[in-house]
Amino acid sequence: MNIKAILTLITLLAMPLTAQSGAYDEILFAANEGRTEKVIELLRRGMDVNTVDAQGTSLLMIAARSGNLDLTRFLLDNRANAQRRNRNGDTALMMAAFSGNKEIVRLMLERKVEINHEGWNALLYASFEGHAEVLALLLTAGADVNAKAPNGKSALMLAAKRGHLEVVRVLVGNKADISFSVPEEGTAIDMARRAGNTDIVKLLERQRGI
Repeated sequence: MNIKAILTLITLLAMPLTAQSGAYDEILFAANEGRTEKVIELLRRGMDVNTVDAQGTSLLMIAARSGNLDLTRFLLDNRANAQRRNRNGDTALMMAAFSGNKEIVRLMLERKVEINHEGWNALLYASFEGHAEVLALLLTAGADVNAKAPNGKSALMLAAKRGHLEVVRVLVGNKADISFSVPEEGTAIDMARRAGNTDIVKLLERQRGI
């Protein structure tokens, strides 16, 4: 085989890989830009519904994080893996909860996506960011009100420390453990007091009968 024929063969073999690489970049760009129709077009042309970026963030995670309800629904309808985690351990539901995308959270809960698991979860993220309505949805769906983050803190502690009064109200209304404490930082009341969140301190003290 002469050199020209070899070069031609190499070019032909590389073409499918180049096209695939281009489609990979294109579908991730389209998902991040909220171009739902383009993402769907590429999926129908053969791209994997569970395509992930370099951080392991899937198309479903991108859609959930950005609040793209139509794309989230399409991906779920087409068997996207809702339990997949990226390199940070986040799921699509966790990203939606962190961003406060209530309708995405509602949709994923209707599809029976897992709520309670080890480590950070959607309830802890919603509490940390102060998304009371999202939190209420999660609790109604069976989220553990006393789940603990990897640092040992409860959702109530996270909300109390960060000054999210409405989140604290929701958690207390769902019987969050007010007396739980962690070494050095104490209870949710102690954390709220040190942070200067006096309304939360008063609310929690009333609950404890102080």
